[in-house]
Amino acid sequence: MKNNNKTNPLSDINNLDKIKVPPVSQKTGVIPRSIGRTLNRIIADFSPQAEEQFIKNFQFSRNRSRIALRFLLMLVIVPLLTQEYSKQFLFSPVVERVRGENTPEIFLNSEMEEEALRELKLFEEQLTFEQLIRKSPPLSPEIREEKLKDKANEIVQVYRRKSNVAISNIFADILSLIAFALVVVTNKEAIEVVKSFIDEIIYGLSDSAKAFLIILFTDIFVGFHSPHGWEIILEGLAEHLGLPANREAISLFIATFPVILDTIFKYWIFRYLSRLSPSALATLKEMDE
Repeated sequence: MKNNNKTNPLSDINNLDKIKVPPVSQKTGVIPRSIGRTLNRIIADFSPQAEEQFIKNFQFSRNRSRIALRFLLMLVIVPLLTQEYSKQFLFSPVVERVRGENTPEIFLNSEMEEEALRELKLFEEQLTFEQLIRKSPPLSPEIREEKLKDKANEIVQVYRRKSNVAISNIFADILSLIAFALVVVTNKEAIEVVKSFIDEIIYGLSDSAKAFLIILFTDIFVGFHSPHGWEIILEGLAEHLGLPANREAISLFIATFPVILDTIFKYWIFRYLSRLSPSALATLKEMDE
């Protein structure tokens, strides 16, 4: 006999209204929600349909977790694969063919040019160091000039490749954002499953865990040491796109964005966390102090 108890994960997406996790921002009433949930759970345990309902709830929770995790993996993997493969097999060959080996525009910005100049000067100083300190045989001016030319050509090739990669990254990143948007637009039902899945996780955390995660998140992004992290992220992004790392723009961003983010966090804590979990708010204040 065939087993007819198997459920289709996709069919459960349309049944979210049957088994709902209370939203995180649910308002409190006269009676604390914990007491109400406990009474409802006791009444449900004595119901004749308790066992059947338990199996349905388990199957629904399992299918919802699978759908949510699969969709979250898609949100990460699809843009990453799109970015990597489009850069390797589409944009990089086109950019290398368009720019060619004889293009005069080797450097995309002045910082690249200054970095290349520093490398060439360092190589010249190393030649002098080898001759003076390590007693290497003296180099004639012609040989020295030839070595400098070879190093300069090597540096040119390196920075030409860096420029090509940066240009390819721009187009590949745009295509990966389009792929991300398509995944979101074409999976609206899965987004509802993910929201329910995340609500259940957040709702099931203890007060200490909620307070710990809030402190960890805020310290990383708006804490005392966060400006160093933002600076590294912005400089890495600028290098990825072949843009100059403008110190004034980075300083302005660090001086404004974390402050705005901190204000949003504080408003969320005041507006929602105090109603969602007063004990978590008390734990957060104690841990902050």
